[in-house]
Amino acid sequence: MRFDDTNPTREDIEYVESILADVHWLGFDWGHHLYYASDYFEQLYEFAEQLILDGNAYVDSLTAEEIREFRGTLTEPGCESPHRDRSVEENLDLFRRMRAGEFPNDGAHVLRARIDMDSPNLNMRDPVLYRIRHAEHHRTGNAWCI
Repeated sequence: MRFDDTNPTREDIEYVESILADVHWLGFDWGHHLYYASDYFEQLYEFAEQLILDGNAYVDSLTAEEIREFRGTLTEPGCESPHRDRSVEENLDLFRRMRAGEFPNDGAHVLRARIDMDSPNLNMRDPVLYRIRHAEHHRTGNAWCI
């Protein structure tokens, strides 16, 4: 069993524990196979850095509203962010500073996959992979600014 507990503002420990208790009450025993997404934060971060190094992700500084506007519509393609062509070095610097919590505003920067702003599937138009979230996580505390 795996829990996606990456958003600390939506996941309450009481909620997680009640699901575990209910599943156990139904007779399921996962033994040593209970996993949380937060168990893999370091590995996911390393994957994200590799995406940046490979040119497949970039740090965007548009607001959430601007990202929606740039994404386009079902009938019109999206527009590339003006930050899409930042250098690998600048992207890595900004991403590492995001992790360190250096930017005080949630959403000041996000990491987006560099896919295709012309895709007919809106979800494939440079989706957000990481965002700044200043919130304590019920499993990792303040070790991450996710």
